Amino acid sequence: MSGWSGYGENATALTEQYESVAFADVHRDVLHLFPSRPGRVLDIGAGTGRDAAALAALGHEVTAVEPTAELRSAGMRIHAAQPIRWVDDSLPELAVVRRQGGRYDVIMLTAVWMHLDQAQRAIAMPHIAGLLNPSGRIVMSLRHGPVPEGRTMYDVSAAETIELAESVGLRCIHRNDREDMLGRGDVSWSFLGLEAR
Repeated sequence: MSGWSGYGENATALTEQYESVAFADVHRDVLHLFPSRPGRVLDIGAGTGRDAAALAALGHEVTAVEPTAELRSAGMRIHAAQPIRWVDDSLPELAVVRRQGGRYDVIMLTAVWMHLDQAQRAIAMPHIAGLLNPSGRIVMSLRHGPVPEGRTMYDVSAAETIELAESVGLRCIHRNDREDMLGRGDVSWSFLGLEAR
């Protein structure tokens, strides 16, 4: 889909950027939402696999979904030591993942949701919710700020995302806003935890 445009062309720089920040720092506000015992995790828009690798190292069974071949290849190389299952698939349909079946304890969407327009988000949310185990959780971050040149992003708010989640039977159990970890003053983030009822 067009939302991923610009990522393949900039894969080398993006790989360096993604891998320069630790999983625990990126997700410090939502670490309590992850299960303490090993579970099944689906990382949608996994990029270079930084988060997938950290979770796999903790014993979780991780499936990393990444539509950009260059980032997926980089992740498979950098994190080859971790037992991550890589899948070439994308939102809003997640056709490959849904066809494979299976349910997950945690579904991650880190800096992904803003690549979907409103209609695509309405298609994606029920598909994602349908992949959760009972009491499973979605952990997502929403990017706010100007769109980098060559990328496709849309304005997305925490309130709209929570409302959409509630419409498919999820409830919000966590929300916080924070500054950009890379020091970009015009970029900020919202972190959400959504749980299956």
